Amino acid sequence: MNALQFDNLQIENQPVNIPLPDGISLTIKREDRNHPFVSGNKLRKLKYNIAQAQKEGKNTLLTFGGAYSNHIAATAAAGHLVGLKTIGVIRGEELNGKICVNFTLNFAKKCGMDFYFVTREAYRQKHTPEFQESLYKRYGSDIYIAPEGGTNTLAVKGCEEILTPEDAAFDVICTAVGTGGTISGLINSSANHQKVIGFPALKGEFLSEVIKQYTTKTNWELIHDYHFGGYAKVSDELVRFLNDFNKITRIPLDPIYVGKMIFAIFALAKERYFAPNTKILAIHTGGLQGIEGFNNSQIKKQKIILNYDDKI
Repeated sequence: MNALQFDNLQIENQPVNIPLPDGISLTIKREDRNHPFVSGNKLRKLKYNIAQAQKEGKNTLLTFGGAYSNHIAATAAAGHLVGLKTIGVIRGEELNGKICVNFTLNFAKKCGMDFYFVTREAYRQKHTPEFQESLYKRYGSDIYIAPEGGTNTLAVKGCEEILTPEDAAFDVICTAVGTGGTISGLINSSANHQKVIGFPALKGEFLSEVIKQYTTKTNWELIHDYHFGGYAKVSDELVRFLNDFNKITRIPLDPIYVGKMIFAIFALAKERYFAPNTKILAIHTGGLQGIEGFNNSQIKKQKIILNYDDKI
């Protein structure tokens, strides 16, 4: 477990040196720097799941994701570091046999991950007892199954450790939201005077019900206006914003989750959503491994790319 630096993480809170109106200040918690390969909220989500797998004597981590999944890459790297085999159930069959052309899957393969490519129709059944039983039949009883995105009770427990006592100085905690585990942990560990705001990367209102499964606190809100059309969708305006933000701050942001959150914070500040002198702490949950794949996709579409000198 020491290989993943799970204990005594020292994460920098980096002030953003871009003025916001009404005395509002923005600080970014650099969770993207908590590990070189299993970074951001993925390390937090995997911490107790790996411990549980080891406690149960399992020798293989099995999880789910798309071809560009941060969770797939992080699980592969974590398994390699702690000596567990890893299997990724991948949505879509189009990259079967073509792993080398995909940065995320190529990285995961180099970490020792094996892949099981399934149709999108089959992938939608991944949570059912029938599908999971088929996985045990295929791979045996030594697999430990972690859900897509890594979110479960153990993942939420890990994400509760993101905030430190010193972070009580902030009024608002902001995070991007994918499967709901990170924000649930942040809500549970937030101080009573703090508000936690989540910015979903997906369309739909279902996330509120997911979060309520993991917390009883009510000091939180989801703002659904900044997904840019849906998961993995971007605009030229967003990419230009991220490039400009990086030039000024030297903080690289992924365009799928964290980048949209930071864009949203600036937009909301201009709209006077936040009270004057609000101190905002935004959580950088990582996701930088996906930038190469994103840029390759943008080039094919003849769109502008992210120009980061220090993206990893």
